[in-house]
Parts: sequence; structure tokens; C-alpha cells
Amino acid sequence: MPLRILSIVLLQILGALLGMWLAPRSLEIRGGLAGMLVMGTVWVLWDFTRGLRVLQWLRDDDLSDVPVKLGLWGAVAERVRRAARVREQATRESERRLQDFLAALQASPNGVVLLDASGRIEWFNQTAAAHLGLDPARDRLQHLVNLVRDPGFAAYISGGDYHGDVTMPARSHSSTRPVRISVQLHDYGQGKRLLLSRDITLFEQAEAMRRDFVANVSHEIRTPLTVLSGFVETLQSLPLNESERTRYLDLMGQQAERMQSLVSDLLMLSRLEGSPPPGEGEWSSLPVMAAQMERDARALSAVLNPPMTGPSQHVVFDAAPPWELSGTATEWHSAMSNLMSNAIRYTPAGGEVYCGWLQHEDGRGEFFVQDSGPGIAPEHIPRLTERFYRVDRSRSRDTGGTGLGLAIVKHVVQRHGAELRIESAPGKGSRFAIVFPAARLRPISQPALLDAA
Repeated sequence: MPLRILSIVLLQILGALLGMWLAPRSLEIRGGLAGMLVMGTVWVLWDFTRGLRVLQWLRDDDLSDVPVKLGLWGAVAERVRRAARVREQATRESERRLQDFLAALQASPNGVVLLDASGRIEWFNQTAAAHLGLDPARDRLQHLVNLVRDPGFAAYISGGDYHGDVTMPARSHSSTRPVRISVQLHDYGQGKRLLLSRDITLFEQAEAMRRDFVANVSHEIRTPLTVLSGFVETLQSLPLNESERTRYLDLMGQQAERMQSLVSDLLMLSRLEGSPPPGEGEWSSLPVMAAQMERDARALSAVLNPPMTGPSQHVVFDAAPPWELSGTATEWHSAMSNLMSNAIRYTPAGGEVYCGWLQHEDGRGEFFVQDSGPGIAPEHIPRLTERFYRVDRSRSRDTGGTGLGLAIVKHVVQRHGAELRIESAPGKGSRFAIVFPAARLRPISQPALLDAA
């Protein structure tokens, strides 16, 4: 500001001197005044031009360089440029933070929808789009209640009480692939609302499995307990001869053994689910394991199909290859024995159960059990490894099955990186196979092979 005043004063003095010098002697004073007026006008026009340049610079919104560097207008332009740069930087930082925030919401496993005060959609992430069937290009600024037609959701929106949530099927829900979501609204800002959705399909399935598991265990244990209680009451209240007492005690022993098998299988499943995956340092001989399984299978077949009651089963075992198998030997034995015992239990008298071995070209090995039983319908095959799932409940209970055998097989196979294959058709029997990874197989050394023999 002092320089601005000084420049005006100097121009006025210069104009007065020039006016006095150019004017006649008798008009020196008037000439000086005229010179001051002319110079003042020139300065005002020059200053006005500088101001116009700064104004045009502001209108062009080009902050790369100031049009005027000196004087008041230069200082004003420089200050404006600095302030604009600080504001631009703050705007970029805010935009970056907003994009980071939206990216975090986009990556959320839950659906997020931002609604304005009128219930129109302002923004939503991809998860919400999948849950609610929204289209980013089509549905922005649309009323959410017009897009989500579920009656329960409509009642939830109109009710105005958002302390709880509402459960409804997702847009991709189908009878073959059920998808259930939980939706809840939260108020924020000035009348705006935040909608959160999450997939609860697995949670509901787990809860249903828990209820079924408790119900099945209770039922499986209650049945032999009822039988045992009845026999105990009979033994206590009725005079029985020795043969009757022996028969009742034998039946009681069978029921006790059934409960013991159930508890053992439950403990096995619990241990499989809670223990770390097995390593590859423990090796077991397949011929030794197969010999034990063959003895157990023939004994079970003889118990379930006594020779005096009709034709016996034809149980065939191929010789096991000279391999060693890494992993937990007891788990492998349990998995393969369960496949054999299932085949024997479900194959009628006179039928055939065939146990064999294959070697794949990629180095993997395979143990399979093929039977001539009634076979399994296609809709049952995906659920065979569920706990207590039975195709024929009465048949399984009659033969002493617990309904946990294939669940144990599935867990053992998964823990060892193997594969369970099931092939079956009604009237054509079934084929169950375990495919071992190549890394878990190796040839047996000659001394170990002689010891096994």
C-alpha cells in the first residue's frame, strides 16, 4: 500500500512538472494542474487494466502463474493463488480419503447402501448389489422400496423401528442354492439412513445342523437306552429261566455296544475336527493295514450273514500293492474300514463286495470298495457325508450303523489332502473310492516288505 501511494504521488508530481514546463509562463499553474490530472487519469487507467487482468485470470481458473507480479494487484493475485492451492490440496486430500473410505466399504463382506432423507439410493457396494439385485448404472437415486419387493422388508421399512433386523431371501436365492440375508437400517446425518446386509446362509445352515445333530444324537442314544431300561426292568421284576436271562443279557450287550460305537465315532469326529493336519513323517504299510481290514470285514460279514440263515456274502480282496502311506495310520484305517463296513452292511446276502487298488498315471493311488447292493439315488449322494444322514434309516439301524461313518471318512480324506469319490445308481450297486496324493505314497523297502509278509 505505501508503494501504491508513493507511485500516485510521484506520477502527480511528474505530471505537474511536465505541465508547467510545456505551458506558457503565464499559465504554468494551470499547466501543472492539467499535467497532474492527465497523469492521475493515466495511472487510474493503468491500475484498472491490471485489475481487469487479475479478474480475467480468476475467471479462467488457471492458477499456474499470476498475470500481475507487482503492486497491490500482484500481491492480491499471489495470495489468491496460494489460498486456491491450499484449498485444492485440501480438496484432493478429502477426495482421496473419500475414495479410500468408499474402497473400504466396497471391499466389505457386508452389503452397504446409503439412502437420502427420502429413501433414494445415493451409493451402494457390490455386495449389496448382489444381495438386493441392484444395478449401479440403473438404480442410483431410485427409491429402495420400489426395487426390493420382499413383504417382510417393506413392513420393516414402513414400521420405522430399526433396532432389530429383518431376514429375507437374497435376489440370487433358489431352491437348489438357498441364500438368506439379514438387513438392518441405521439413521445418520440429517434424516439419512445406512442399510447393512449380510449373508447368514451358512449361519442358518450351521444352526440347523446343530439342531439336527443334537436331535439325532439324542435319538440314537435314547433308543438303546430305552431297550436297556426295559430289559433291566424285566430282569428285576420277572422270574426268568437261564436261557431267557442269557438272551436278554445278550440283547442288552448289543445295545450297550451300539452306544459305545456311537460315542467312539463322536469322539473320533471331535478329534478330527480339533487336531492339526497330519504331517508326512509317519509311514504305514498298506499290506499290513489291508490284512487287518480284510480280517475285520470277513468277521463282520459272517456276523451279519450267518451261513445257517441263507447264502453268505462273497467278499473279495485284491492284494494290496507294496506301498507305504504317510499320515495318521489310525485315521487311514478308520476311513477305509468304514467304506468296507458300509458296503457289507448294505449288500444283501448272496451279494458281492469287492475291495481293490489302482495306481494312476500321475502317481496317485486309489483304494476302492464296490458292492452289488441296492445303490443310491442321485439326490442322496451329495449328502451322504453329513452326520447321521441315511438313505435307508431302518436298514442302517438294523445292521448297527451309527450314521457317522462317511462323515469320518470325509474328514480323514480332507485332512490328508486326498479325495473321496462316490459312484452309485439305484439297482446297480455303489463304488466308494479314496484317491491318495502321490506325495503320500512310496514303495515299501525290501526288509519292511518281508516283515509284513
